Amino acid sequence: MSRFAIHTLGPCTHDSPLLAYRDRTGDTIQFVSDAARIVSNHDASHLVRAAADGQPFDSLELAGPRRRIFFDPARTGVGIVTCGGLCPGLNNVIRALVMAAEYQYGVRRIFGFRYGFLGLADPSLAVPLRAQDVAEIHHAGGTILGSSRGPQDPARMLDRLCELDVQVLFVIGGDGSMRGALAIAEEARRRGVALAVVGIPKTIDNDLLYMDQSFGFATAFAEAVDAVGAAHREAQGAPNGIGLVKVMGRHSGFIACAATLASGDVNYTLIPEVPFSLEGPHGLLESLGRRLAERQHAVIVVAEGAGQEHFGEDAGGRDASGNVRLQDIGPFLARRITDHFTAEGREVTLKYIDPSYIIRSVPANPGDAVFCSMLGFSAMHAGMCGKTEMVVGSWHRTLAHVPIAEAVAARNHVDPTGPLWLAVLATTGQPLAFQDLPGPRPTT
Repeated sequence: MSRFAIHTLGPCTHDSPLLAYRDRTGDTIQFVSDAARIVSNHDASHLVRAAADGQPFDSLELAGPRRRIFFDPARTGVGIVTCGGLCPGLNNVIRALVMAAEYQYGVRRIFGFRYGFLGLADPSLAVPLRAQDVAEIHHAGGTILGSSRGPQDPARMLDRLCELDVQVLFVIGGDGSMRGALAIAEEARRRGVALAVVGIPKTIDNDLLYMDQSFGFATAFAEAVDAVGAAHREAQGAPNGIGLVKVMGRHSGFIACAATLASGDVNYTLIPEVPFSLEGPHGLLESLGRRLAERQHAVIVVAEGAGQEHFGEDAGGRDASGNVRLQDIGPFLARRITDHFTAEGREVTLKYIDPSYIIRSVPANPGDAVFCSMLGFSAMHAGMCGKTEMVVGSWHRTLAHVPIAEAVAARNHVDPTGPLWLAVLATTGQPLAFQDLPGPRPTT
């Protein structure tokens, strides 16, 4: 069996309610076959080698409505839970799931679970949802269901789903939440409970595998651009002005890179994937000094996970989700920069901006709103077909199904030798890394 095979609960024996849809010529909608797939690696040389060796291509199952479904909508209960940190678009996904369940499939029992997996373990935290309850929620940031971090007992969560007679569970969250979803699905399989568990990946850092882009990312870096613009104006408004902006990105620097390219005002971009030196002739501080001498201002964007090599290993312990608690690179850099120039007898004006919680709590922008809706609708189609232990995402600009185990097997990172980082270097003028390399040329 292919590692990208999607687990299903059984044969689909019910006609989809979507068969009732007809266009003006009488044709029904375009249903998707389970045999419809896209290759996971679309590099032509990879395909040629596989064909020459007689090897099959790894491929992903296409998302979309099926002509036959597993569950009888009239007897089906649906559950929705949001987990982890906030992210633009959470309410959009909730709305899409409820709208598709009620309007397209005729599902009448829809539950939202408050405060993440905690709500699946506490009988008092389940709330009924109807289309009228979610009609306006996409205009607000955050999630109407609330969220939380930390694991709960899969057996206890499954017990609660069985009590409510829920057959399809949608988990909206990041990699830790997806692992929790997988644990619930595995517990259901062990007990012989017909429960479909479908994930909608939520990671503002854009770091899940087989995802062109996670929802909320476009909104996040657009908001970060505004913060960079403010930092640039502050830096230009003072002699030796430095604008320092910290953006989200624990292990992956995609937001920092995208904000840098979109703004065009950044002189240094620091990301987790590229370690940097502070001291020495080719360190950040010396390079920054040269920049100020020539242009009198500088803008630095740093991802929250950058520069952890300057702290003790695992110095911050771990959070409730088991993630390494990062040291705060923003204030650390601000202090080191200020101390460095003070020791040189050189006055600088540094303005530090941390828009992290503002960025993640805003409503989705129009592009993300469309994407969230399509993810929610596609997830509902998959769930009603009894597909489980999977997430829905965009790969090669096509919505597809990915096994949870594959999506969370590793993190997606900025490639320090790839085109995105090369574009950042061209935009900022900084070297590949501040380690035995010449300093950056001045830029605007």
